[in-house]
Amino acid sequence: MDWKDKVILITGGTGSFGKKFTQTLLAEKQPKKVIIFSRDELKQHEMQMHGFNHPSLRYFIGDVRDRERLLRAMHGVDIVVHAAALKQVPACEYNPMEAIKTNIMGTANVLEAALDAGVQKVMTISTDKAVSPANLYGATKLAAEKLTIQSNAYAAGTATRYSCVRYGNVVGSRGSVVPLFLKQRESGTVTITDDRMTRFWLSLEQGVRFVIECIEQMEGGEVFVPKIPSTKVIDLARAIVPHATINIIGIRPGEKLHEDLISNDEARHTIELEKMYVIQPAEAIWFGYSWKEKGKLLPDEYHYSSDNNTEWLDLNGIKEFVAPFEELFKQGKLEG
Repeated sequence: MDWKDKVILITGGTGSFGKKFTQTLLAEKQPKKVIIFSRDELKQHEMQMHGFNHPSLRYFIGDVRDRERLLRAMHGVDIVVHAAALKQVPACEYNPMEAIKTNIMGTANVLEAALDAGVQKVMTISTDKAVSPANLYGATKLAAEKLTIQSNAYAAGTATRYSCVRYGNVVGSRGSVVPLFLKQRESGTVTITDDRMTRFWLSLEQGVRFVIECIEQMEGGEVFVPKIPSTKVIDLARAIVPHATINIIGIRPGEKLHEDLISNDEARHTIELEKMYVIQPAEAIWFGYSWKEKGKLLPDEYHYSSDNNTEWLDLNGIKEFVAPFEELFKQGKLEG
């Protein structure tokens, strides 16, 4: 796929993912135009002040809750990457309707506006929290996934195609536990909720590159899941704060011991490739089914969980992941 004649719109474009995605696109793909769509004028201003002032960049102030504004922003757009979301679990629990309005209704607005504007490809960014959700954030992301994939049924007679990327925790992104542990290092005492807890991990760059690869390959209807390592949260704490005093504070409401990226039910129509899994549509009513010829089916009762993973990060592996954020933290540039 040639990106040079493409116009790309990124919802939530001022976030950790949006900035890295934009930076990578401009440096390596040279698209015709990249539109940053977000609701915070200050973050857009700060993004420009930090070097995001390429001639191909445009900044649109708008909220995904506003369908008319989305439709205006998508005029002439070829590819939409939908990364806007309320993602802080406690905030979503305390403000449930706000999470629903942004993560579910906002996603519906993005999908409908893209269809009306004749966008070619829409990629929704999802999370492991969407699999068998234990909190409202995960439930809203599950709904967003379902809306995205099923939108292909409405778009089958047009050029618009919809897919999702689903992955685990991004090291150092906004909401990551890494900045918290780096801050707690000053006292030598680290708080974790449960010493059995495991999580999937990948770097922001890995996430961005995976999304780019999936946009290039998508047919519509797929949920793409990368093969990524797991880590024990207690090992993450020890890698960041060696010889730390570990304070177990108890699991929080809506928090899981282990996260899932593919459920048992999804595994029945999932294809395994060398570096990723492709969850095909549950119903063969439109497209997205040619993947079965490119990989292999998963065994019965398979599920992809952070505790049954075959790839794990040891302490040295974790330190390599965290190292780039050490200097950012010292400079006060690491987002918590």
